[in-house]
Amino acid sequence: MINVTLENFDAEVVAASHEVPVLVDFWAPWCGPCKVIGPLLEKVETEYDGRFKLVKIDSDQEQQLAQAFGIRSIPTCVLMSGGKPVDGFQGAIPESQIKAFLDKNLPSPDELLAQDDAQDAQALLAAGDPKAALHKLHEALTINPGNDDARYDYVKLLIENDMLDDAEAALAPALAAIPRQIRFEALGQFLDAIKFVVADDRGTWAPAQFDALIATNKRDFDTRLAKARVLMVGGDWTGAMDELLEIIMRDKTWNDAVPRKTFVAILELLTPPKPKVDPASVGKSAGGIEVLGKVAVQEDPQAQLVSAYRRKLSMALN
Repeated sequence: MINVTLENFDAEVVAASHEVPVLVDFWAPWCGPCKVIGPLLEKVETEYDGRFKLVKIDSDQEQQLAQAFGIRSIPTCVLMSGGKPVDGFQGAIPESQIKAFLDKNLPSPDELLAQDDAQDAQALLAAGDPKAALHKLHEALTINPGNDDARYDYVKLLIENDMLDDAEAALAPALAAIPRQIRFEALGQFLDAIKFVVADDRGTWAPAQFDALIATNKRDFDTRLAKARVLMVGGDWTGAMDELLEIIMRDKTWNDAVPRKTFVAILELLTPPKPKVDPASVGKSAGGIEVLGKVAVQEDPQAQLVSAYRRKLSMALN
């Protein structure tokens, strides 16, 4: 348990909640119910062994924080995760209700174990050991099949290591989910392109062979799509998107809109991951607690490329 003030709020609550959920207990020395629930919260924090972090804020001494959270009565507990309030409760509720509240909002021990495995996999991958990374990611999914981040990393790594059947099997549950996440749809389109290159005779063609056919018929969409897939698998992303745009501009719905879906998949695969939050950038605003702060970030070249081709697609579709 940590006592939090305005001075250490950013570090102990906002930044810390990006690593582990933080339960903020608003209390005051004169509050009888606060004296009842306070020891229960500390007991539960110990029992949950790091699954959440407990902090206490004296609402009398830290009125600016209390106002920012809209605290009208105490005790009030607010759960923070990812820098944002996600749930809360008021009053001196029993220990059983505290645990029910936490169990509803916190990752289970198995989920935490799976997260650790996924983090270990990233470290192993960075160290140049993809086989061990695959093992860790498979372990993470065995423990928690709902870990979408681990599934995405696992499928992507399987593809990169030419384990296409395994990748297709691991991707299947995500493609069957409703709604389907665009990042999994992107991996599915990439797998389709790879399977085409492996199975179709045109998978070994040079660009000039495609261009010779296209020159005789600008609407030879099948050849254009084949060329785009070969370029995509070969890593010529912009060349693939340019070819797909030629189809989309002429016929937006051809072949169940596969060219558009493939184009969107490439954009998704090229989109840089969101940067991790810098604790030094978080701050407070007059309207309450500002989660991420206002930091000017220069767009990197790959993000600029994605933005440019998103605009091209939008123009082609309109």
